[in-house]
Amino acid sequence: MHSAAPGVLFQQNHVGVYRSADHGDSWQRIDDGLPYDFGFGLAVHPRDPHTCYVIPLEPEGYAFRATNGALRVYRSGKGGRWKKLARGLPSKNAYVSVLRQAMASDPSTPCGVYFGTAGGQVFASADEGASWQLAADYLPPVYSVAAAVIE
Repeated sequence: MHSAAPGVLFQQNHVGVYRSADHGDSWQRIDDGLPYDFGFGLAVHPRDPHTCYVIPLEPEGYAFRATNGALRVYRSGKGGRWKKLARGLPSKNAYVSVLRQAMASDPSTPCGVYFGTAGGQVFASADEGASWQLAADYLPPVYSVAAAVIE
């Protein structure tokens, strides 16, 4: 649910990424342009009701992992275009999975975006996904990520 735009909802599931502008009464599929329509993690931009972040996962053979071993986050925008965000993320041998509750954003300007992997890594972006860094490693599987700003 989008905090700044009541009625705007996003979801990613086994068959696509969707957006609703009417409290979930109707849904529009918005995954055209993603390498896969399957995935779990989703984070919503705190101010832009057209923007969400997803990590598509390869569903073939029940692998449920990042595509081709390259870990990528995708950001939606107006007009249904997706932008691949990869600077700082592993581009080889990153056969990781991101679970359903393991992605979040914060209300900062610019917003921070965070996700954890089933392999025990946490990645963070302080610039709306433009660049990423490894924030933690060697953890048990990360099932959930939450973000808060402490002043």
